[in-house]
Amino acid sequence: MTKIFITGSSTGLGALVAKDLIANGNQVYLHARNEQRAQDALNVNPQAKGVVTGDLSDLDSVKSIANQLNGIGTFDVIIQNAGVYSEDSTLTARVNVEAPYLLTNLLNKPKRIIFITSGMHIGAPLDIEHLESDLSYSGSKLAVMILTEYFARVWPKVITNAVDPGWVPTRMGGPAANDDLHGGYSSQLWLATSNDFRALKSGDCYYHLRHENYDSRANSTQIQTELVAKLNELTQPK
Repeated sequence: MTKIFITGSSTGLGALVAKDLIANGNQVYLHARNEQRAQDALNVNPQAKGVVTGDLSDLDSVKSIANQLNGIGTFDVIIQNAGVYSEDSTLTARVNVEAPYLLTNLLNKPKRIIFITSGMHIGAPLDIEHLESDLSYSGSKLAVMILTEYFARVWPKVITNAVDPGWVPTRMGGPAANDDLHGGYSSQLWLATSNDFRALKSGDCYYHLRHENYDSRANSTQIQTELVAKLNELTQPK
């Protein structure tokens, strides 16, 4: 039995992967932005072990989430699923990049971490110095891919990988999305629990259970260092 926490799991891919993980006998803890969404999450997955609340756009709330989770114990797997698709650069930076970075650092180290990127990250612009004022969705997912490679490098005992779920028909993806919905969370299921040798190595990106190439900038230790330095600056108490 594996203990798993999934951010953004009241709806969409987070709720779907939670449902399958629970059905397979795992202890799954959910996350929702507020109490109403927490109830929604439990309505979808009533057999979840629990749900923690907190707004990922607010750093104090992210710290509260970490405190709630560390009070529960150490998790085997953290799935950093939550994300927003927004024209608001500050919101995009905080939810898609700052929150998963801060939460990863504050939590007791798990055995595995799964970040959610996007195929749109390849070739995306990323101005690290102006992260909160000039960041697109695709740029945020490049930042997530950089963080994946960073944690894979600096935490060699934690298996860290990324997933591109594709364009799937969730609330975020919209009804026009043409990728397979189950495929959108199949890699998360596999990476969370499989003992396949591929799932036990770090620093890869998967799309529908297939290894996927990613932007080579993610492998640059200089870019990783610059991004982490900026995130440390943005997530420090003001």
